[in-house]
Amino acid sequence: MSHRRSAATAALALGAVLVGVVGFAAPASAHVTVNPREATQGGYGRLSFRVPNESDTASTIKLEVHLPEDAPVGSVSTMPVLGWTVTTEKRKIDQPIEVHGSQITEVVSKITWTAEKDAGIKPGEFLEFPVSMGPLPKTDRMIFKALQTYSDGKVARWIEEPVEGGHPDYPAPVLTLLPADDSHGSSDSSDTVEATHQPEKSDGVARGLGVAGLVAGLAGLVLGALAFVRGRKPSGSSAS
Repeated sequence: MSHRRSAATAALALGAVLVGVVGFAAPASAHVTVNPREATQGGYGRLSFRVPNESDTASTIKLEVHLPEDAPVGSVSTMPVLGWTVTTEKRKIDQPIEVHGSQITEVVSKITWTAEKDAGIKPGEFLEFPVSMGPLPKTDRMIFKALQTYSDGKVARWIEEPVEGGHPDYPAPVLTLLPADDSHGSSDSSDTVEATHQPEKSDGVARGLGVAGLVAGLAGLVLGALAFVRGRKPSGSSAS
């Protein structure tokens, strides 16, 4: 009986460890993000707003993305998304922006995607909304405040700006802008797009391997304990 109790205890311990590791590795929640996370100042970038559906019962039927007022962009164009319509709103700016030799005094301030019929993002799914924009402003970041509307009328407001040492509950998508010199002098942010994807994938693989190694190590310790328990003779027994 002692052997069985020890084995059961070890198995439960291993299960708890596995649940703890998996729970630690999984993200707390998904939110609207802009991808890639970095681009080049002064260049043009192809960005995608990635929208996961967090509801278990409703679909995402609308996405509104507000472009930052303190970082206007002269040229903004959208890529068609099957089953969705897109509209843009514009605003006047005090300081004109030069785009291909022309002075631009009106820029896009908001982009709205609306689902047609049953094209909404269903529970357990996500969708990306591509945008091309530039020249990207010479600032260190762009914060895109986004509103995600569900078919049940609920609205997730991804508008909280990042704070040092804090983790907002509803963070706004943030694009980090690097000086051209940090991107090897390239004026086209497509190079930055490719470069920023690789570390993200590598980090994910590294984290996965690290978690797998931790699980394997802990499993080895538990199995070793089981072998030790089985190798011991029951207390109170005598040799015949």
